[in-house]
Amino acid sequence: MQTKLVKALFGGALVLALAGGAVAQESRLKSSAEMYDSFVEATKGRTIAWVPQATGMPLTDGWTQVMRQEAADLGMTLEMRDAAFSSTKMTQAVNALILEKPDVLVVHNFDVQLLARALRKAEEAGIYVVQLNMVSNYKTDAFVGGNWREIARGMGEDIVARCSRDQGKSGKVAHIQGDLTSDVSILESEGLKAAFEGHDGIEIVVDQAAQWDPNKAREITASALQQHPDLCAIVGHWGPMTMGAGQAVKAAGKSDQVTIYSTGENPQFICDAIKDGVLDRYWSVDNLKQGRDVMLTIKYLLQMNQPPGTFRLAGYSPVEILDKDNVERRCWK
Repeated sequence: MQTKLVKALFGGALVLALAGGAVAQESRLKSSAEMYDSFVEATKGRTIAWVPQATGMPLTDGWTQVMRQEAADLGMTLEMRDAAFSSTKMTQAVNALILEKPDVLVVHNFDVQLLARALRKAEEAGIYVVQLNMVSNYKTDAFVGGNWREIARGMGEDIVARCSRDQGKSGKVAHIQGDLTSDVSILESEGLKAAFEGHDGIEIVVDQAAQWDPNKAREITASALQQHPDLCAIVGHWGPMTMGAGQAVKAAGKSDQVTIYSTGENPQFICDAIKDGVLDRYWSVDNLKQGRDVMLTIKYLLQMNQPPGTFRLAGYSPVEILDKDNVERRCWK
């Protein structure tokens, strides 16, 4: 009798456990379905406005490719306004978009001041603002891009190790900036100088802006090599621009003497330049991954559904150092 009772109780408990498990399973499935429905409701049909400095270069075209594809997959619309390297066009485009009221505005700033007032105005108009790779003096809902100060500090520390007089080198460095008022130039200059601080054997003998132009970088470098034939390193703020400096070094027959440092996106021509000795040490931030990070940030902002200006989020891009030893298959075509 006791055995039958135990079996009956065990059987009842098992049925209840199974039933409870089924309810829990149904609850979990329902929760997942509700979560997905909430995600779709927050994202589908939304409009992203994208204002790059210019199209037709791997940096911005890579971002656009990723953002456009993912937006389409999510049922979102990506509208682009090409500033065509014109600060006036960029300002006009952003001000016009504020009146159109997209859900999200993504901008690639020319400098730290140009859009500061307009970006504040966009948030006040109810538009989320994501700044990509170069941030304004006005910090918006989110920034996605490189940690340029720390990237430059890393390049500077590498230069100290390779070019100091303790290594039998001159310690002379040429510093080629992009635009002096851009966030990248300001932060990379700070990081480089911080790395050199306290190292008396390292000296920046040339410090000029090439305005992101490889031809200007080539001219600056040719002149620097004439003035300082024992130059040890060149550090430039953007790979495609710094390739002009590397070409000047090759033309002067000084590739074995001068190490070329730079940073930026990683299309195949950058890896080819490293293989060819036009660039030597390259701090790579993958712009295709940055495009995905932008879209992830947008999805989070839309789902959190807080008023624009509530958050000040930052997503700093992972960095990989490329040189001849590891450059194979590190760039996208």
